[in-house]
Amino acid sequence: MSLSTQIDQDIKQAMLAKDADKLRGLRAIKSALLLAKTEKGAAEEVSEEAEIKVLQKLIKQRKESADIYKAQNREDLYEIEAAEMVVIEAYLPKQMDRAELEAYLKEMIARVGATSVKDMGKVMGTANKELAGKADGKTISEVIKQILA
Repeated sequence: MSLSTQIDQDIKQAMLAKDADKLRGLRAIKSALLLAKTEKGAAEEVSEEAEIKVLQKLIKQRKESADIYKAQNREDLYEIEAAEMVVIEAYLPKQMDRAELEAYLKEMIARVGATSVKDMGKVMGTANKELAGKADGKTISEVIKQILA
């Protein structure tokens, strides 16, 4: 079952359950997926990798907004963003925790042959391809810098 079909079914269930937070998050996902579909051309279906990237982008937007709202003491708006993040994260593959990520990246750095921070670009390119959807780019970058430093 495609993500779009799953989202449509979950929107119906959220409407029936009158779950406003979940409904808001699901509608954001549906909107972003429709935009992604129309960007590439009407005949083309959105790939699974593109769907993951769309979801990650939505999560990143929510995190940034939530941080701003938290800094400005706007708890009401912060809670809305946090609730949407939880809904969106449910549709992403399981994220690696920091220990798993460090172990994987150490092995990958040895495989690529990186020895210093100068090799960061080569490592990041490989890591972003292999870890798509399993970890965000910012965390990957931080861990690679820590390992190579």
